[in-house]
Amino acid sequence: MSADGVGLSDRQRFNWLRLIRCDNVGPATFRDLINRFGSAQSALEMLPQLSRQGGARKSIRIPSESEIEIELERCDKAGARFVGIGEPDYPPVLRATEQAPPLLAVKGKADVFKMPPVAMVGARNASLAGVKFAQKIAGDLGSGGYCVVSGLARGIDTAAHQGSLATGTVAVLAGGLDIVYPPENDALYKSIPKSGGAVVSEMPFGWEPRARDFPRRNRIIAGLSLGLVVVEAATRSGSLISARLAGELGRVVFAIPGSPLDPRSQGTNGLLKNGATIATNATDIIEVIRPMTGAPPVAPEHFDEPADFSSATPPDDSQRCAVLTALGPTPVAIDELIHHTGLQPAQVHMILLELDLAGRIERHSGGTVSLLSGGALF
Repeated sequence: MSADGVGLSDRQRFNWLRLIRCDNVGPATFRDLINRFGSAQSALEMLPQLSRQGGARKSIRIPSESEIEIELERCDKAGARFVGIGEPDYPPVLRATEQAPPLLAVKGKADVFKMPPVAMVGARNASLAGVKFAQKIAGDLGSGGYCVVSGLARGIDTAAHQGSLATGTVAVLAGGLDIVYPPENDALYKSIPKSGGAVVSEMPFGWEPRARDFPRRNRIIAGLSLGLVVVEAATRSGSLISARLAGELGRVVFAIPGSPLDPRSQGTNGLLKNGATIATNATDIIEVIRPMTGAPPVAPEHFDEPADFSSATPPDDSQRCAVLTALGPTPVAIDELIHHTGLQPAQVHMILLELDLAGRIERHSGGTVSLLSGGALF
């Protein structure tokens, strides 16, 4: 595991990409696999056995080496690169989050990640006043030395990138790094790396974004930033998902107040009622964020494995049943699960790893897990 500031070898990067592209392997599962087996290559060899032990109804899909070679070729053709979580070019604020992608496809300058980041999101069908306001705040944040992070969507996202294009902006995509969405933002997409910013994605090259991919994208937007600003948002919107995710990560959530007569302000006004920080200009944001910029969060130099993970007695079916019985649709903390079952921490972690690879549990923020529908059946 090369999370110590030393670059990955080409072979390590290849195996990391292959592992993270496997079915049911997300950031937390990837981390546990590396901790348990020491390398992505060893983890890949163990995946079929682990998923069977977790009760998988079908064989886990592992991408072929030729599939990974094709994706690496597409990455190179796009003028991008894959950056590992322990490498110097990985965004430091994102790296400190528990769900940080092990590999991030990056196109552009990594220097932009050294700037203190502030995210800005809002309505796709933004008002003209909202667009102008977002551009001004983004421009003022950029002039103050801050990087502006957004999702390249229509409306407020586009305005945020345009306002900070000259000073440094990061666009997070919901699809592959070579898939521009929406298509009308192609010129903006190309301008960001040329202007000293960066475009990033955790999704495979060639991946067309689907509705369920946008919350994943929003998780990265929130994780990349010290604070998140919502300019306009309806009561049901992806921007409010971003705000919730930011709050769960301990980020400061700012909201721009708006007219109670405009549906696009109902979400932001609701955030203010629920404790978001009011902002009417960039100064309001900078005053809150500035104290955080001296020492951005830094993750450990390696993935911490649970105590005695590799030396504990392997779990048996009765212990797997005990964990499954304790789980339900409501997320519970892993520490509570350990205490409730009375099993060794390493055994519980191994069982959760097996269940995760079998597609039977879901991991949530704060180190909690829940059972997926039908997951309790062996």
